[in-house]
Amino acid sequence: MLQQYESLNAALADIFGSGIKITQSRQIAGGDINQAFRLDLNNKTQIFMKANTKENLAFFKAEAAGLAAIAGTKAIGTPQVFGYGTEEDRGGFSFLLMEYAQGKKQTPDFWEVFGRQLAAMHRAPAAGFVSDGLYGFREDNFIGAGRQLNTASDSFAAFFRDCRLMPQLRRASRYFEKSDLKKLSGLIERTDRILTEPRYPSLLHGDLWSGNFITGCDGRAWLIDPASYVGHAEADIAMTELFGGFPEAFYKAYQEAAPFQPGYSERRDFYNLYHLLNHLNLFGGAYLMHVRNIVSKYARRMI
Repeated sequence: MLQQYESLNAALADIFGSGIKITQSRQIAGGDINQAFRLDLNNKTQIFMKANTKENLAFFKAEAAGLAAIAGTKAIGTPQVFGYGTEEDRGGFSFLLMEYAQGKKQTPDFWEVFGRQLAAMHRAPAAGFVSDGLYGFREDNFIGAGRQLNTASDSFAAFFRDCRLMPQLRRASRYFEKSDLKKLSGLIERTDRILTEPRYPSLLHGDLWSGNFITGCDGRAWLIDPASYVGHAEADIAMTELFGGFPEAFYKAYQEAAPFQPGYSERRDFYNLYHLLNHLNLFGGAYLMHVRNIVSKYARRMI
């Protein structure tokens, strides 16, 4: 388990040795939740730091745990996580320190290798990531800025219903008329009639779209910003298809290594209902019509 530090200087000294100082701090492009910085150290090392308010340290603890789980499969790259903690000076903030990936050129077989490596991650033993049960995670974490429940379950369909769809529906209830809310609630209650149990539990990234991987120092795909849990590998694949999709070479290589279960395309939009409800809760009504379309699609099938 990574150590939590009470100051940035203490973290740098413990990780890189005494006498380490920041010679330059440069803010760089990051997500919409945290600030991002490249820190140049006096030993010629460059590291990546995320920062947020002290109250949001839990974001970084959860992110570190997710990256450590992915790295633990030894299947696909992630930036090395050095540590996280809080700083009282400079107004006070929380931080996460990671390896700085310096924009290497993608290898010619980037997408094929990405597909094979993700399949290998999904096929890696996952029992150690759940404390009690087949599906879930050792602790709750976040999907973007929203909390994500990871209570263990022996049924993936039950887990997806109770820990994914129902919490998002409760948060989003203000967006729906009573008739729509009844239809959506009834659909979610029948999750086990739509989803299938996986051949094996898989560690998932949990929020796998084009903004949540980078080209690492080896020219391969490295996963970042996870919302990890143990579930059905299809849920990760479905998310990759939600906002434009990845190149066909990725999916072909993935399926050669880990073939989809029959009927995946019929389940794909139901997995993504979770992400669209989360976007509705985080970003507002622009996602409402997409949610309604998916609900109508599956409601018609259930008649």
